[in-house]
Amino acid sequence: MPGAKPLSRRSFLRGVSLGGVAVRVGLPALGAMFNSSGTAYAAANALGEREIPSRFLIWFNGNGILERYWVPRETGTDYRLPPCLRPLAPFKKDVHVVTGLDSPSARDPGPGNDHHRAMSSLMSGMSFTGRGAGGPSIDQIIAKKIGGDTRFRSLQVGVCQESFGESVQRNMSWAARDRPLPPEMLPRRLFDRLFGSRDEHWIDRKKSILDAVRDDASALRADLDTADRLRMDEYLTSVREVERAVASLPPEYNQVVEQPPEGGDLKDWPRIAKLQSDLTAHAFASGQTNVASYMLTKCQGLSRFPWLGHTSDRHHGYTHGQVESPAGQRIMRDINRWHVEEFAYLLAKLRSIPEGDGTLLDHTFALMIHEHAEANAHKSSGLAMLLAGGAGDFKRGMHTRVTGTVGDLYLTIASEALRTNVNSVPTAHRKLHEII
Repeated sequence: MPGAKPLSRRSFLRGVSLGGVAVRVGLPALGAMFNSSGTAYAAANALGEREIPSRFLIWFNGNGILERYWVPRETGTDYRLPPCLRPLAPFKKDVHVVTGLDSPSARDPGPGNDHHRAMSSLMSGMSFTGRGAGGPSIDQIIAKKIGGDTRFRSLQVGVCQESFGESVQRNMSWAARDRPLPPEMLPRRLFDRLFGSRDEHWIDRKKSILDAVRDDASALRADLDTADRLRMDEYLTSVREVERAVASLPPEYNQVVEQPPEGGDLKDWPRIAKLQSDLTAHAFASGQTNVASYMLTKCQGLSRFPWLGHTSDRHHGYTHGQVESPAGQRIMRDINRWHVEEFAYLLAKLRSIPEGDGTLLDHTFALMIHEHAEANAHKSSGLAMLLAGGAGDFKRGMHTRVTGTVGDLYLTIASEALRTNVNSVPTAHRKLHEII
């Protein structure tokens, strides 16, 4: 697997744009970076070989689910995918469906509504303060353990913008009590953050960000073997494809509109979601971060769904007043299935990227969560979550009903799957040995 010359995992392609802006493009995991078996990064100094890092991705959709279409009826390995989970069919062996989780602090008396309290409890295990989450979110607890050796300790990514506008509704990541880490909602800005600030030539698409690093790329290519040259060319091509897609977005996607006027909603969130997923995968693949949170829709979200043919109401409205009818339940089924489709897209992207002796998905622990177990009832007990990827020693390809808390799950993920020394999480009482 090694190339002609050993290569540090910390390598970047560097350059300067026509506007004088520094550009840096992270490299994918090339064979020259690994030992002969591809199981660890090759020794670059006296410290010896380094393990391939585990990544942690926590992925959220707001308002909750419709359990009858989302939760499998059977447990164990011989379970059938219900309608909302069918997009996961290609990943069934990589996924563990966990149901029955309780989020007890969501029921603590205090300020806010059921959505505020559910969101704070889900992410931090602590009660809503009246302004935000009661403590650090689980992604930030994990980022303190596995995020310090990267350019970004964590990334916060978002897609659908529409919300009621309060901090706990707009944000899923929290550095500490009442200290939100806002998600980057605009693909242009996320691209800029990962690759360097754009200038006028990039904006009008006359130049590519890759033009700035052409000389550096040519010099590196000369030192690589044939397989790594091909790998690097494929990766840079994928960066260029994302760059073109981001640059082609219409002007209305260049600003955040949290509460659009009636009829003023943006229409193509699946397009944005896939771009944000592509950029998240690039951040993982180039070693720029090991931890990411991905907020597809907001807490108590207000999106419409024209690509599904549902525009008569907003997301939150569909969960109340309409879901009681068969037609309303089918609408919620379609919305929940779209959530899973986007999660599956990101899994597919991670699986398509080679890394060492496996793929990026093999080294990622991806967790899909949602605001409520039953959207209409604001139910915070019996929560269902998806565990996916190959990082850590947890069971896959099955559905398990557990008796435990969200904190129990987070403690199990942090200490067992990601092998950190996290030994306490709010509301955690035990490790869920049923899943490891």
